[in-house]
Amino acid sequence: MKKIIIILSSIVVIIFIILMIFLFNTNSKNKDIDNVKDKETTEKVKEKEDNEFSKLSYYKKENLDRYKAYKTINPDLSIEDIVTRVNLNLDKEIYTDTRPSTNLNTNYLLVNKFNYLDSNYIPENLELLNNSYAKSGIYLVKEAKDNIERLIDKAKNDGMNIRVISAYRSYSYQENLYNNYVKNDGVENADTYSARPGYSEHQTGLVVDVTRAFDDFNNFENTNEYNWMLENAHNYGFILRYPKDKEDITTYSFEAWHYRYVGVELAQKIKASNLTFDEYYVRYLESNNN
Repeated sequence: MKKIIIILSSIVVIIFIILMIFLFNTNSKNKDIDNVKDKETTEKVKEKEDNEFSKLSYYKKENLDRYKAYKTINPDLSIEDIVTRVNLNLDKEIYTDTRPSTNLNTNYLLVNKFNYLDSNYIPENLELLNNSYAKSGIYLVKEAKDNIERLIDKAKNDGMNIRVISAYRSYSYQENLYNNYVKNDGVENADTYSARPGYSEHQTGLVVDVTRAFDDFNNFENTNEYNWMLENAHNYGFILRYPKDKEDITTYSFEAWHYRYVGVELAQKIKASNLTFDEYYVRYLESNNN
């Protein structure tokens, strides 16, 4: 009996020692995990303290060094503008570090000098505009077509006379157009007012160039029709794509005649924000749709 008690006691001692070792190891692991978590939390707090850009929802960690460099060059810009511009690649030369456009065949498709369409891209649902609204052979995506017709009808009721002179352009059409501009004005000048093939919004089928009927589109800014468009276009889903005093954002000269369809709800939001489509896209659309 005494032997059995000794054996049982030994077993209990062994079990106790094993249990203590297990608990010690578990506590050590938990401490290690807690230390890692504390370190990560400290690093995140430190990053936020050291990084004034990270508070923005459209902040991209991989762009941090570029934000800092851009701020050094542009100290008067707000944090919002710095992050927006860098995210748009405006700290780089135009047509460099380009990428294919996403969200094809949607109203929030972004095409600019850093986002391009393939040469074979043709938007879905292209429809021919009636000659009462446009010169012959003008095509638009159906939703944009329906809304520009509604817009022109309303303008006519208000005593305005608006006509579409250009809309969808194929890659090859834009290629010929751009090359002719380069031939006449050189690359540097042509790039201020014409898109290189693949980089033209016209290829989306969501753009119209408008003017007062049978008037030179270059004079559109000086017409009542232009003022009417500024006040009403957004209610039909269109925004002035290349506004005055926004050339440093859009990278294009002001075009009073160039309107982009984005849908009624989005157009009203962009109009209220006083942002260009590029800026609004980076701040509110990109993270939700890419």
